[in-house]
Amino acid sequence: MKSPEFIALSASTMMLTALGIDVMLPVFGELRKHFGLDPESTATAQIIGFFFMGQIAQIVFGVLSDRFGRLAILRAGFPLYIAGGVAATYAPSLPLMFAARFIAGMGASAVFMSTIAGVRDRYVGDRMARIMSLILTIFLSTPVFAPFLGLAVLHVFSWRMVFLTPPIFAAVVFLWSFRLEESLPPEKRTPLNWSGVGGSIRKIAGNRVFLRYTVITTLLFTGLSSYVASSERIAGEIYGRPDLFAWIFAGIGLVMALGTLTNSFLSTRYGARRTVKWLLLIYTATAGVLLLISLFTGDPPGMTVFFVAVALLMGLNLTIEPNSSALALEPMGNMAGMAAAVYGTSFFFIGATLGSAISNLMTHGVFPLVLSFFAIGIVAVLLVFGDRRPLNREQSS
Repeated sequence: MKSPEFIALSASTMMLTALGIDVMLPVFGELRKHFGLDPESTATAQIIGFFFMGQIAQIVFGVLSDRFGRLAILRAGFPLYIAGGVAATYAPSLPLMFAARFIAGMGASAVFMSTIAGVRDRYVGDRMARIMSLILTIFLSTPVFAPFLGLAVLHVFSWRMVFLTPPIFAAVVFLWSFRLEESLPPEKRTPLNWSGVGGSIRKIAGNRVFLRYTVITTLLFTGLSSYVASSERIAGEIYGRPDLFAWIFAGIGLVMALGTLTNSFLSTRYGARRTVKWLLLIYTATAGVLLLISLFTGDPPGMTVFFVAVALLMGLNLTIEPNSSALALEPMGNMAGMAAAVYGTSFFFIGATLGSAISNLMTHGVFPLVLSFFAIGIVAVLLVFGDRRPLNREQSS
């Protein structure tokens, strides 16, 4: 497989995570009607939350991929994703739908993790950075077009067909993936030693630098996951403009993509830690202004003010995250693979769980989310300014 095809396939496998969320957001109103829920119900947000929580399996898949190879985990992930997606589509109750979404999230974590590992196996240094940049650019286009795709499918079919869209796409990519060759040869695989794995996890969890920046990313993901899960109801029910939802979500997705592209310039010029410090200060100031407006004008604040502020916060979020990832993993050395699995599991599972709790509080307004943005910013700023290591220690990041 030549590089252009490999990049396209890798981007397609990673898109399954975003597609499994973004394409179905426009149909949550129909879903509430189907299950007889109140229009103000926050239950549909859990459909996103449980999918994110399925990422807890990432740490297990990370260990298994080092032992059995990348393709074995990739090909185990696709059936989980497809089966979970189909089961969620025809689930007779919301609890069963949540369980199916958790399984689909597990499948997405296997596919996502093994794709990243496969890129790392094949490329190093600047070449890897360029390939990952191209893959992520395609991947980050998903939030821009997915809501419109969901609306288009809903216009012709029912909400069930929208739910089936990600599994159908996954089936096509699954067949395509059989052209892929294994990237981890048998002689480079590590034995499955669970006591050794446990020891590595304890060492990783005891590293203060790793913990500091993992907590920062987890907090930021809490705000991100809560917004994404609640975005349809905020636009459609709280602000009463369901017709604008797809445009708003796509616009914010574009700002997030621009934030990721901007980060490469900022981190190269100013360094990862200095960039994180200043961006978190801007994040906290933006959240603080939104909080003051909400306190003085009422909940919810003006629609334009709210979504402009959220676009800035989400763009900053995606600009900060690559730097906090690099800073968390920098001191890990030969434990970087396991540390990446612990890191991903932490911010996906804990962040999604906390995000679901915030979403459940937004019954009549957006104040719980606004307050959470500000609290996240304050704690993250305290954490990053608490890192008093000399700046020259992060030159490798």
